[in-house]
Amino acid sequence: MDLFDIEEPDFNNEKDSFHVAPAFLDELNQEQRQAVETTEGPVLVLSGAGTGKTKVLTTRIAYILHEKKARPWQILAVTFTNKASKEMKERLERMIGADAFSVWLGTFHSIGIRILRKHGHLLGFEPNFIVLDPDDQERLLKQMMQECGVDIKKYTPAALLEVIQRWKDKGLLPNSVTSTQNTAFCEGRALFFYEKYQHRLKELNAVDFGDLLLLPLSLFQSHPNILEEYQKQFHYILVDEYQDTNVVQYLLLRMLAKHHGNICCVGDDDQSIYSWRGAEVENILSFQKVFPNALVIRLERNYRSTAHILGAASGLISCNQGRLGKTLKPADELKEKGEKVRVTGFWSGSQEAESVVTEILKEQQKGVSLSDMAILVRATFQTRQFEEVLMRTGIPYKIIGGFKFYEREEIKDAVAYLRLVLNPNDDLAFLRIVNKPKRGVGPAALEVLNKTAQEKHISLFDAISWAPLKPLLRKTLEGFIQLIKNAKEKSLSAYPAEVARFVLQESGYIQMWKQDKSVEAQGRVENVMELYTVLDDFKSIDEFIEYASLVTDTDEQVASDQLVVMTLHASKGLEFKHIYLPGWEEGLFPHQKALDEAGESGLEEERRLAYVGITRARERALISHAFNRRIYGQTQNALPSRFIDELPEEHILVFDPTNKRGQRDFIEPAWSNKYFSHTESESWSRYESKINNFDQPNKSRWERESLNSDMDNEFSFTSFNLNQKTKVQNSKRIGNVFIMNCLVMERC
Repeated sequence: MDLFDIEEPDFNNEKDSFHVAPAFLDELNQEQRQAVETTEGPVLVLSGAGTGKTKVLTTRIAYILHEKKARPWQILAVTFTNKASKEMKERLERMIGADAFSVWLGTFHSIGIRILRKHGHLLGFEPNFIVLDPDDQERLLKQMMQECGVDIKKYTPAALLEVIQRWKDKGLLPNSVTSTQNTAFCEGRALFFYEKYQHRLKELNAVDFGDLLLLPLSLFQSHPNILEEYQKQFHYILVDEYQDTNVVQYLLLRMLAKHHGNICCVGDDDQSIYSWRGAEVENILSFQKVFPNALVIRLERNYRSTAHILGAASGLISCNQGRLGKTLKPADELKEKGEKVRVTGFWSGSQEAESVVTEILKEQQKGVSLSDMAILVRATFQTRQFEEVLMRTGIPYKIIGGFKFYEREEIKDAVAYLRLVLNPNDDLAFLRIVNKPKRGVGPAALEVLNKTAQEKHISLFDAISWAPLKPLLRKTLEGFIQLIKNAKEKSLSAYPAEVARFVLQESGYIQMWKQDKSVEAQGRVENVMELYTVLDDFKSIDEFIEYASLVTDTDEQVASDQLVVMTLHASKGLEFKHIYLPGWEEGLFPHQKALDEAGESGLEEERRLAYVGITRARERALISHAFNRRIYGQTQNALPSRFIDELPEEHILVFDPTNKRGQRDFIEPAWSNKYFSHTESESWSRYESKINNFDQPNKSRWERESLNSDMDNEFSFTSFNLNQKTKVQNSKRIGNVFIMNCLVMERC
């Protein structure tokens, strides 16, 4: 007899006395089993990091089918990523066989497209509609904006697309956007273009990713009979990563669950870190208000990390007010607590990178695989400094969630500008940047230039002076020629970083990205600024160009055992044996932009991001900060992140790399006689005498930089035990180091 050889599920049928529980329940702990067996009514499973949420979701589906409460196609399970969906299907197949493929299991978008393929005709779409990617969307918006005479340099299509996507995330069709929800972008015409854009999509029989959620919502609202059909079909609804849902996803789930009321949402309010792409942490925080009879089950037994790592993470996240509350604990409480979370302070960002990579090399020599270690940064520009050291030491690595520094579009563009300054006959560099920013050099103009260059056997740059160009374009390109010539002249007496600043500012390249309102634009500007820092290490442009070329050529090696470098956002859902968390400084982490734009809620999301970072570690987590960091070409003073102060002292160990006698919990100031054989006053006198050497006119820039490096070495590491007992003393120490550093920078 087939397992599902029944007419209809009988919810009232009591289990007989000979009922045997399925063996897969024996693999669950008490809380997990409760989450699996509580099938009726709304359930919120607060699943902390590493507590087995995927196991709970798949086992719950298997249990419902085993108990014959529903057939496979009467279960809807939604996830956020294809990877998570694939993993759940594979696990489910191992548990119940081929029936796993009849379950409605997939990402929100895959479920949405499935509904639209069947019912899209009711909204004016043919079943074979196409889904546009972001590039197609931008091209379509660009065409529409140009038709209406919009200056797309001032109001970019990417920025308009971002505005439209935010409306779609909130479940708003053009006719639903109110005056208060409208935006001043594009002189208040964004809503007009939204309406025009949606109309054009329908003409093309196309949708975008936002429509895959918005249109099913619209379908259900305009055709209640279709909604009722799906409400009756889905006896059970399961949701993964519920804390990452946006408004339109929340509305869809609430609609679908209305009939049977059996909705199980699994998530972690402490890991809600995607507000910038529409996620609403309030969805999970208000679950019990939306479903008053909801049962909340907390999964707090962590199967990943050591007790000290969990203690540090739990202590940190407890500072957040907007949370439902839970405390992670190791699944095996009798197991050793493991190493404490290490906190280290460095004099400079470069020293931090050197030390972290040195530590990684030591661990590799002890037998730890590179693929078991990861460096997690807050901002993408931080990866550059680590890449420099990793390439120099020959450690194979890979960047996750972005291109490597020298492979990024904006860095290639900047290098191309410098190549053209160095050699105006470099046609490849010319072609890359002649129309960045837009100068009206389209395919036709390039064809004219190319033809002239071939006829006269000259470079494309020189062909500008000879080619039969339109007057307006000629004037624009003559300005471009003069810009490159001026930069060439400047390079004879200025440092490479100064030349780069000049040519990228005067060309309008930096302004182009500043005006771009896309999510990536700010990061691109930061990366260009980071390039200025790189250029400070070179005496000439040609020296840098050679270096950049070698980096590009040797960086293509592929190794199975690679160190992972990624942002904290990209690390969610992953785990590693050892985690390195650099850059824990005020302004960088928590990021100043988050604080400025979102205030207290922004701070809490940054703290959740810190929690995510720490809980990626299985055995070791190492946090570091620098008192001086080169950002955007300038040295900036920094104080340790407030998050360090919030780490429980019993779970952290402040580590001083210069202390030969080993680790200690109490760290003296950098000029303390515990660090040097001379007294504090003598140490300060030595430091002051070195500062005075900067005033000597006969000292070259390179000699002064060498002297600065020498001072960095002498006053290399300063760490603080930031706990409640030593807060006052630490504030004084931080102030002293800050003042000392200001003196150095003022004299430099």
